Amino acid sequence: MSCFIQKHKAETINSKLIEEPLVSICVQTYQHESYISQCLDSILMQQTNFAFEIILGEDKSLDGTRALCVQYAEKYPDIIRLFLRSRKDVIYVNGNPTGRFNMLENIKSANGKYIAMLEGDDYWSDPLKLQKQVDLLESNKSLIACHHWQKIAKKENGTYLEFEAPKKGHGYFPNSIATVKNIFSNEMRVKTRALMFRNIINEDFFPDWFYKVSFGDVPLSFLLGKHGDFGFIDEEMAVYRITGKGVSTSGLEELGQRKFAVQHFKNWIEIWDRANVFYDYKYEEDVLKTVNYFYEQIIINLKFNLSNLILLLKYNFFERKIPLLMKLNHGKWLILKCFSFSKKRVIKKLKTYKWK
Repeated sequence: MSCFIQKHKAETINSKLIEEPLVSICVQTYQHESYISQCLDSILMQQTNFAFEIILGEDKSLDGTRALCVQYAEKYPDIIRLFLRSRKDVIYVNGNPTGRFNMLENIKSANGKYIAMLEGDDYWSDPLKLQKQVDLLESNKSLIACHHWQKIAKKENGTYLEFEAPKKGHGYFPNSIATVKNIFSNEMRVKTRALMFRNIINEDFFPDWFYKVSFGDVPLSFLLGKHGDFGFIDEEMAVYRITGKGVSTSGLEELGQRKFAVQHFKNWIEIWDRANVFYDYKYEEDVLKTVNYFYEQIIINLKFNLSNLILLLKYNFFERKIPLLMKLNHGKWLILKCFSFSKKRVIKKLKTYKWK
């Protein structure tokens, strides 16, 4: 399956630009009526010494998002290229609709030497963000991409307020240069809203498995990592808005916190397995440690008993598409870890038990 095969041609507004852009900003939006204006304004405020274009993909929202996108496209015809997409093209992953088709078609439409990404409910906070990233990539040809840190916006008393984003365990990796190995070892996470990468996209860039995994940002960084290093600007230049409706929290309300966490970490295991194969097992040792960490998080969120251990072993041996030796290594670790957790819980109960 290729992202360069468009199943349904999207209606477009402003299909041609007046000036050749150096950067293409791909904005994916769906049901973002309350947020899309701030998102687009944060791009339009960018101060640069180069031209940029906004590739705006609207995924046929049911609220007023599409009307707002049309207004912006008509107001800024020399900057915004609007693609009005259809829900017929939505790619489903694990039965859930995603914005993957919209994202891929936006990237495919980019004319710039560089591509930046921004979801319609997030925004940029630094007017020099694009300029700083372009300057870094232009001065260091070994970099395939660069990124930066972020803040978070949480709703309090009906208003979104900005806060420092937690760093420990959230992919904050302050080294100025990193490699894909740092992603495999789960030290670094490249946030979509903070990413800029060289436009090396062609019809062979996205493998079939990219359409099947649950998230798009980390898989994209794995693909980019084959082509160079990652530069980092240790500044907070973007804001991640926590709405509770994004792809990363899809299913939370239906499943509940613990079951959601189990599925969430299974999704991460699948991504690391796919990337492991994609790199011909070059980073197998890092994958082993990271997947064991994901399994540990699953065990923490499970009510441990023999039945759940059997379910985990069935998942490990029959659902994961990895070599048998790796399955055996993970299976052995799972058994030992589960019984270790069981022993700790028994000891804890004995200590807290009120003996007569």
